Amino acid sequence: MKVTVKITKNFNAAVKPLLKKYHSLPKDLLNLEKELIMVPNLGIPLGKDIYKIWLKITSKGKGKSGGARIISLVEITLVGFAEIIEDKEVTVNLITIYDKGDVGNISDKELKDLIKNFKTN
Repeated sequence: MKVTVKITKNFNAAVKPLLKKYHSLPKDLLNLEKELIMVPNLGIPLGKDIYKIWLKITSKGKGKSGGARIISLVEITLVGFAEIIEDKEVTVNLITIYDKGDVGNISDKELKDLIKNFKTN
C-alpha cells in the first residue's frame, strides 16, 4: 500500500497564521505525516472517508484536547485488474486545520462546503 499525504489550497491558507503563532507546528505536522503514512484513516470518522484529527501543538503545551483540529479526506485507488487487485494507493488530503482555542467546532454545513470546494478544484 502506497500512502501519499497532500495539502490542499484551503489547508495551506489556514495553516499559515498558525505557523506564525506556534513555532513547534512544522515539526508537529511532520510527525503527523509519518503517522498518516502508517495509519491513513487516523482520527475520528465523520463519514464518507472524512476524518477529524486531533493534533497536539507542542509549543502550546495543552495536549491534543487543546491543540489543533485537522479535517482529512481519504481516497483509495485500487491498482490492478478487477479480478486481481495487486495493491492500493491511498491519498490523504488535508482539507483544513484550525486551532481548538479559536474555533470550538466546525459545523456540518461548513464541513460539506469544504469538501464540495475541494472536490470541484
